[in-house]
Amino acid sequence: MEFPERVFTVKEVEKAKELIEGGYKHRFKIRGSPEFKRQAKEALKLIKTARHYEFLRTYIKQIVEVDGFSQLREAEAAIWANKYAVEDPVDAAGLFVQKAHQMKEYIEGKIYYGGEAEKRAVEKRIEFLKELQKRSQRDDIKEKCEEYVKRWTETVFP
Repeated sequence: MEFPERVFTVKEVEKAKELIEGGYKHRFKIRGSPEFKRQAKEALKLIKTARHYEFLRTYIKQIVEVDGFSQLREAEAAIWANKYAVEDPVDAAGLFVQKAHQMKEYIEGKIYYGGEAEKRAVEKRIEFLKELQKRSQRDDIKEKCEEYVKRWTETVFP
């Protein structure tokens, strides 16, 4: 069975959920300028280091460079990201994992935006950052993770 082109109607979401529950993984793509692709790939390396890559490609098909706001495009199972979103690979990796978590909740039929859903997504981002900090061999990455964990924790959990 092939993953639906769109994940919008009840039938399409149900098909996507069934495939994911059966172990389906996307062949992940990055679309954009050469510099955008390079920076997004740096973030993906960090996601692999933290062992979250399989989670990402379970729920996200692609990351697409856009000029506008970075956002999850649920119907496309895609993350739209602008060039600023990928400048810092640690922050970009956290964003990608957070959006994958939101896509997971969308597929599961949960409310995946606003209030409590946003809090859950940020918790997933913090969990990822802590895992990356633990698994990375690079001091600069560990320091960035610590900085972002502190920032996100203070912002969301005052």
